[in-house]
Amino acid sequence: MKETEQIITFKNYSMCLRDAVEIFTKQLINNLFDERHLSESGAETRLKFLKILERLSVENGENLWNDFESSFVSIRYKLDLDAAAAEKNDPAAKSLEEIYLAYPGFYAIAVYRLSHQLLQLGIPVFPRIMSEFAHSKTGTDIHPGAEIGDSFFIDHATGIVIGETTVIKDNVQIFQGVTLGGIQVKKSLASTKRHPTIESGVVIYANATILGGDVVIGEKSVIGANVCIMESVPGNSVVTVQSENNIFQKRN
Repeated sequence: MKETEQIITFKNYSMCLRDAVEIFTKQLINNLFDERHLSESGAETRLKFLKILERLSVENGENLWNDFESSFVSIRYKLDLDAAAAEKNDPAAKSLEEIYLAYPGFYAIAVYRLSHQLLQLGIPVFPRIMSEFAHSKTGTDIHPGAEIGDSFFIDHATGIVIGETTVIKDNVQIFQGVTLGGIQVKKSLASTKRHPTIESGVVIYANATILGGDVVIGEKSVIGANVCIMESVPGNSVVTVQSENNIFQKRN
Protein backbone atom coordinates (compact mmCIF):
# COMPACT_ATOMS: atom_id res chain seq x y z
CA MET A 1 0.00 0.00 0.00
CA LYS A 2 1.31 3.44 -0.87
CA GLU A 3 2.04 5.82 2.01
CA THR A 4 -0.51 8.30 0.66
CA GLU A 5 -3.33 5.75 0.68
CA GLN A 6 -5.72 5.76 3.63
CA ILE A 7 -8.01 3.09 4.97
CA ILE A 8 -11.52 4.48 5.20
CA THR A 9 -13.91 2.83 7.61
CA PHE A 10 -17.60 3.51 7.17
CA LYS A 11 -20.16 3.05 9.91
CA ASN A 12 -22.88 0.59 8.99
CA TYR A 13 -26.50 1.74 8.86
CA SER A 14 -29.42 -0.63 8.52
CA MET A 15 -31.05 1.08 5.55
CA CYS A 16 -33.49 -1.80 5.16
CA LEU A 17 -35.17 -0.51 8.33
CA ARG A 18 -37.00 1.94 6.07
CA ASP A 19 -38.75 -0.98 4.39
CA ALA A 20 -39.41 -2.71 7.70
CA VAL A 21 -41.00 0.41 9.20
CA GLU A 22 -43.14 0.93 6.09
CA ILE A 23 -44.53 -2.61 6.33
CA PHE A 24 -45.07 -2.23 10.08
CA THR A 25 -46.87 1.11 9.68
CA LYS A 26 -49.24 -0.23 7.03
CA GLN A 27 -50.05 -3.27 9.15
CA LEU A 28 -50.50 -1.20 12.31
CA ILE A 29 -53.00 1.15 10.66
CA ASN A 30 -54.92 -1.79 9.21
CA ASN A 31 -55.09 -3.31 12.70
CA LEU A 32 -56.24 -0.02 14.19
CA PHE A 33 -59.31 0.17 11.95
CA ASP A 34 -60.16 -3.46 11.26
CA GLU A 35 -60.78 -5.91 14.13
CA ARG A 36 -60.59 -8.89 11.78
CA HIS A 37 -57.21 -7.76 10.51
CA LEU A 38 -56.11 -7.23 14.12
CA SER A 39 -57.09 -10.78 15.10
CA GLU A 40 -55.12 -12.15 12.15
CA SER A 41 -52.05 -9.90 12.28
CA GLY A 42 -51.82 -8.41 15.78
CA ALA A 43 -49.18 -10.81 17.06
CA GLU A 44 -47.12 -10.38 13.89
CA THR A 45 -47.29 -6.59 14.23
CA ARG A 46 -45.93 -6.82 17.77
CA LEU A 47 -43.01 -8.99 16.62
CA LYS A 48 -42.20 -6.52 13.83
CA PHE A 49 -42.15 -3.70 16.40
CA LEU A 50 -39.78 -5.63 18.69
CA LYS A 51 -37.49 -6.51 15.80
CA ILE A 52 -37.26 -2.89 14.69
CA LEU A 53 -36.38 -1.77 18.22
CA GLU A 54 -33.74 -4.50 18.42
CA ARG A 55 -32.14 -3.28 15.21
CA LEU A 56 -32.21 0.27 16.58
CA SER A 57 -30.50 -0.99 19.76
CA VAL A 58 -33.46 0.14 21.87
CA GLU A 59 -33.93 -1.83 25.08
CA ASN A 60 -37.10 -2.71 27.02
CA GLY A 61 -38.98 -3.52 23.83
CA GLU A 62 -41.75 -5.48 25.55
CA ASN A 63 -42.51 -2.65 27.97
CA LEU A 64 -42.47 -0.10 25.17
CA TRP A 65 -44.85 -2.21 23.10
CA ASN A 66 -47.23 -2.53 26.06
CA ASP A 67 -47.16 1.23 26.59
CA PHE A 68 -47.65 1.86 22.88
CA GLU A 69 -50.49 -0.65 22.61
CA SER A 70 -52.27 0.91 25.60
CA SER A 71 -52.54 4.17 23.63
CA PHE A 72 -54.36 2.63 20.63
CA VAL A 73 -57.88 3.21 21.97
CA SER A 74 -57.26 6.92 22.57
CA ILE A 75 -55.51 7.31 19.21
CA ARG A 76 -58.41 5.63 17.42
CA TYR A 77 -60.83 7.96 19.23
CA LYS A 78 -58.85 11.01 18.06
CA LEU A 79 -58.73 9.69 14.50
CA ASP A 80 -62.48 9.17 14.48
CA LEU A 81 -62.82 12.85 15.44
CA ASP A 82 -60.46 13.78 12.59
CA ALA A 83 -62.52 11.76 10.12
CA ALA A 84 -65.75 13.34 11.36
CA ALA A 85 -64.18 16.81 10.90
CA ALA A 86 -63.32 15.93 7.29
CA GLU A 87 -66.86 14.76 6.57
CA LYS A 88 -68.31 17.88 8.17
CA ASN A 89 -66.06 20.38 6.38
CA ASP A 90 -65.45 18.88 2.95
CA PRO A 91 -68.44 19.18 0.58
CA ALA A 92 -66.83 16.55 -1.66
CA ALA A 93 -66.93 13.90 1.08
CA LYS A 94 -69.71 11.43 0.41
CA SER A 95 -69.20 9.18 3.45
CA LEU A 96 -66.95 8.45 6.39
CA GLU A 97 -65.82 5.28 4.64
CA GLU A 98 -64.48 7.38 1.77
CA ILE A 99 -62.43 9.45 4.21
CA TYR A 100 -60.95 6.46 6.00
CA LEU A 101 -60.08 4.64 2.79
CA ALA A 102 -59.23 7.37 0.29
CA TYR A 103 -58.20 10.64 1.93
CA PRO A 104 -54.41 11.19 1.97
CA GLY A 105 -54.75 13.93 4.58
CA PHE A 106 -56.46 11.55 6.97
CA TYR A 107 -53.80 8.89 6.36
CA ALA A 108 -51.06 11.42 7.10
CA ILE A 109 -52.78 12.37 10.36
CA ALA A 110 -53.12 8.69 11.32
CA VAL A 111 -49.40 8.09 10.88
CA TYR A 112 -48.65 11.34 12.71
CA ARG A 113 -50.72 10.37 15.77
CA LEU A 114 -49.00 6.97 15.97
CA SER A 115 -45.49 8.33 15.41
CA HIS A 116 -46.10 11.14 17.91
CA GLN A 117 -46.93 8.53 20.54
CA LEU A 118 -43.68 6.67 19.81
CA LEU A 119 -41.78 9.94 20.23
CA GLN A 120 -43.54 10.51 23.56
CA LEU A 121 -42.25 7.10 24.65
CA GLY A 122 -38.70 8.28 23.97
CA ILE A 123 -38.05 5.95 21.03
CA PRO A 124 -35.42 7.40 18.65
CA VAL A 125 -35.41 7.37 14.82
CA PHE A 126 -38.48 5.08 14.49
CA PRO A 127 -41.02 7.97 14.61
CA ARG A 128 -39.16 9.91 11.92
CA ILE A 129 -39.01 6.91 9.60
CA MET A 130 -42.78 6.54 10.02
CA SER A 131 -43.41 10.21 9.29
CA GLU A 132 -41.21 10.10 6.19
CA PHE A 133 -43.12 7.07 4.94
CA ALA A 134 -46.36 9.08 5.27
CA HIS A 135 -44.65 12.02 3.56
CA SER A 136 -43.69 9.86 0.58
CA LYS A 137 -47.21 8.44 0.30
CA THR A 138 -49.31 11.55 0.86
CA GLY A 139 -47.15 14.59 0.14
CA THR A 140 -47.77 15.78 3.72
CA ASP A 141 -44.76 16.27 5.99
CA ILE A 142 -45.80 16.33 9.67
CA HIS A 143 -42.96 16.10 12.15
CA PRO A 144 -43.90 13.67 14.95
CA GLY A 145 -42.84 16.28 17.51
CA ALA A 146 -45.67 18.66 16.53
CA GLU A 147 -48.57 18.96 18.99
CA ILE A 148 -51.94 18.63 17.26
CA GLY A 149 -55.32 18.78 18.99
CA ASP A 150 -58.64 17.13 18.20
CA SER A 151 -60.74 17.28 15.02
CA PHE A 152 -57.88 18.17 12.68
CA PHE A 153 -58.71 18.30 8.96
CA ILE A 154 -56.20 18.36 6.10
CA ASP A 155 -57.78 18.88 2.67
CA HIS A 156 -55.99 17.69 -0.49
CA ALA A 157 -52.80 17.17 1.57
CA THR A 158 -50.14 17.71 -1.11
CA GLY A 159 -47.24 19.96 -0.17
CA ILE A 160 -48.08 20.57 3.49
CA VAL A 161 -45.19 21.03 5.95
CA ILE A 162 -45.76 21.10 9.72
CA GLY A 163 -42.57 21.66 11.69
CA GLU A 164 -41.35 19.97 14.85
CA THR A 165 -42.38 22.60 17.41
CA THR A 166 -45.70 23.56 15.80
CA VAL A 167 -48.70 23.67 18.13
CA ILE A 168 -52.15 23.22 16.56
CA LYS A 169 -55.21 23.40 18.78
CA ASP A 170 -58.67 21.89 18.14
CA ASN A 171 -60.91 22.14 15.05
CA VAL A 172 -58.25 23.48 12.71
CA GLN A 173 -58.49 23.10 8.91
CA ILE A 174 -55.46 23.23 6.60
CA PHE A 175 -55.40 23.12 2.80
CA GLN A 176 -52.73 22.05 0.31
CA GLY A 177 -49.36 23.75 0.17
CA VAL A 178 -49.47 25.23 3.68
CA THR A 179 -46.16 25.63 5.50
CA LEU A 180 -45.95 26.01 9.27
CA GLY A 181 -42.23 26.60 9.54
CA GLY A 182 -39.34 28.43 11.14
CA ILE A 183 -37.79 31.72 10.15
CA GLN A 184 -34.21 30.59 10.71
CA VAL A 185 -32.57 27.21 10.23
CA LYS A 186 -29.78 27.10 12.80
CA LYS A 187 -28.63 24.09 14.81
CA SER A 188 -28.28 26.34 17.85
CA LEU A 189 -32.09 26.78 17.82
CA ALA A 190 -32.78 23.03 18.04
CA SER A 191 -34.13 23.20 21.60
CA THR A 192 -36.24 26.34 21.08
CA LYS A 193 -39.79 26.76 19.75
CA ARG A 194 -39.22 27.58 16.09
CA HIS A 195 -42.67 27.02 14.58
CA PRO A 196 -46.02 28.81 15.01
CA THR A 197 -48.99 28.18 17.27
CA ILE A 198 -52.39 27.84 15.61
CA GLU A 199 -55.31 28.39 17.98
CA SER A 200 -58.64 26.54 17.82
CA GLY A 201 -61.05 27.04 14.94
CA VAL A 202 -58.50 28.46 12.48
CA VAL A 203 -58.79 27.82 8.73
CA ILE A 204 -55.60 28.12 6.63
CA TYR A 205 -56.10 28.13 2.86
CA ALA A 206 -53.83 26.88 0.08
CA ASN A 207 -50.15 27.84 -0.09
CA ALA A 208 -50.21 30.07 2.98
CA THR A 209 -46.88 30.28 4.84
CA ILE A 210 -46.70 30.97 8.57
CA LEU A 211 -43.22 31.26 10.07
CA GLY A 212 -41.78 31.74 13.52
CA GLY A 213 -41.93 30.26 17.00
CA ASP A 214 -43.40 33.41 18.55
CA VAL A 215 -46.19 33.66 15.97
CA VAL A 216 -49.70 32.88 17.21
CA ILE A 217 -52.70 32.75 14.90
CA GLY A 218 -55.66 33.69 17.08
CA GLU A 219 -58.71 31.47 17.36
CA LYS A 220 -61.34 31.38 14.62
CA SER A 221 -59.13 33.36 12.23
CA VAL A 222 -59.13 32.72 8.49
CA ILE A 223 -55.78 32.80 6.69
CA GLY A 224 -56.29 33.29 2.97
CA ALA A 225 -54.41 31.61 0.14
CA ASN A 226 -50.81 32.59 -0.65
CA VAL A 227 -50.23 34.89 2.32
CA CYS A 228 -46.91 34.93 4.20
CA ILE A 229 -47.19 35.66 7.92
CA MET A 230 -44.28 36.30 10.29
CA GLU A 231 -46.12 38.05 13.11
CA SER A 232 -49.05 37.13 15.32
CA VAL A 233 -52.63 37.59 14.17
CA PRO A 234 -55.42 38.40 16.66
CA GLY A 235 -58.42 36.13 17.05
CA ASN A 236 -61.39 36.42 14.67
CA SER A 237 -59.23 37.95 11.93
CA VAL A 238 -59.23 37.43 8.20
CA VAL A 239 -55.86 37.72 6.43
CA THR A 240 -55.80 38.11 2.66
CA VAL A 241 -53.14 38.99 0.12
CA GLN A 242 -53.38 41.68 -2.51
CA SER A 243 -50.38 43.94 -2.98
CA GLU A 244 -49.60 43.19 0.68
CA ASN A 245 -51.19 41.27 3.52
CA ASN A 246 -54.41 42.87 4.77
CA ILE A 247 -55.65 42.00 8.24
CA PHE A 248 -59.09 42.96 9.45
CA GLN A 249 -61.41 41.89 12.23
CA LYS A 250 -64.47 39.85 11.45
CA ARG A 251 -67.70 41.39 12.64
CA ASN A 252 -69.78 39.33 15.06
